[in-house]
Amino acid sequence: MAGKIKAVIFDLGNVLIDLDPRVSAEKLSGCANKSVGDIYGIFSRPQLIRPFEEGSIPPEEFFVQVKAALCLEMGFEQFKDIWNGVFFFKPDNRRVYELIRRLYPNYIVALLSNTNQLHFEYLRSEFPVFDHFHQILLSYELGLVKPDPMIYRKTLSILRVDPTEAFYADDRPEMIEAAGRIGIRAFVFKGYSQLLQDLADCGVNSGR
Repeated sequence: MAGKIKAVIFDLGNVLIDLDPRVSAEKLSGCANKSVGDIYGIFSRPQLIRPFEEGSIPPEEFFVQVKAALCLEMGFEQFKDIWNGVFFFKPDNRRVYELIRRLYPNYIVALLSNTNQLHFEYLRSEFPVFDHFHQILLSYELGLVKPDPMIYRKTLSILRVDPTEAFYADDRPEMIEAAGRIGIRAFVFKGYSQLLQDLADCGVNSGR
């Protein structure tokens, strides 16, 4: 039997803040003499991005590897600007943030994200939307990445809730499926209106 929801967990990218990796890929393409598709392919290599998102290599080492893979002629600071220039804030993001503020007094509200040090430090400095989370759980600090079931179990342990007491929203179905397999009530984020309905279906009072 499902327990009453005690914790509401949100993904970051394309839920709280939107992102478009094409922006940085296009800029890097101009500097690297490689196509946007080639750059996507290089960044999709687990051996490149996963250690950075797990926090096992520092930003400077990640840059060295990217520079070699793309044959880039640029410095670290220029790369950082391009790497971080993929984020933007839409009306739905604002509504999700306001929802988080309403949930905060009555539920444990957490952020769970696959991200890296460069991205999150930039986001925290440029987007003032992280003030109403009880816990901010980041892959590069936890040493784990979604959809590894251990990252969800670690999250539940930190929040001190059972799986059925947790609601989780993420834009990627494979992350939702992994969370659901351990009993978390998990839903693909399909916009603010659907999120409100999913919360209501789980008995969460969103304070509308």
